[in-house]
Amino acid sequence: MPFFTLATHVALLTLMAYLCGACLGAVWVCRWRGLPDPRLRGSFNPGFSNVLRLYGKRLALATLLFDAGKAAPALWLAKGSGLPAWAQGVVGLGVLLGHSYPVWHRWRGGKAVASAFGVLLMLTPKVALLCAACWALLAWRVRTAAIASLASALLAPLASVWLARDYVWVVIAFALLVVLRHVWNIQRLGRGEELSLEEAEFTRREE
Repeated sequence: MPFFTLATHVALLTLMAYLCGACLGAVWVCRWRGLPDPRLRGSFNPGFSNVLRLYGKRLALATLLFDAGKAAPALWLAKGSGLPAWAQGVVGLGVLLGHSYPVWHRWRGGKAVASAFGVLLMLTPKVALLCAACWALLAWRVRTAAIASLASALLAPLASVWLARDYVWVVIAFALLVVLRHVWNIQRLGRGEELSLEEAEFTRREE
């Protein structure tokens, strides 16, 4: 494929990926159920962990499926077009940037954990499933979504060396974005102020 054609194809798919990513599952799911915007309560993050804190497991699962699934259209086209790994990674990054900085939500997006899982599931399924298992185990043991998310993000590049060498640099870029999006959570963890899932569930029941 000539370079100009490749660059144009990647640019169009990345734009499509960004627009798909900018559809925030937490906001759409809560609007569908007639509930307040999750960006106005709890951790103020439009992600499945905040929806879990505020509204329970069913809506959190719907949010997770929405945010993970929105990577599929653009990446399915990217893989079907036979794009190289780096180009598929650029398209995948478009999904994460759209979720993190959505243009029609005043650039107020989420932490891109579920979206990153969806992108990895399309590009490197084994890495995605391993990171998901790590997240679930840590969330169950330490009861803090931020710790589980950061650990999973750091595991992903290491797992890709073993399971998906062609995508190592792509996965590193994804992991860096997720970690950067968690800077505020890292600061809260350092101060001992990060809300655990157990505390959040208790608070939700009290409300």
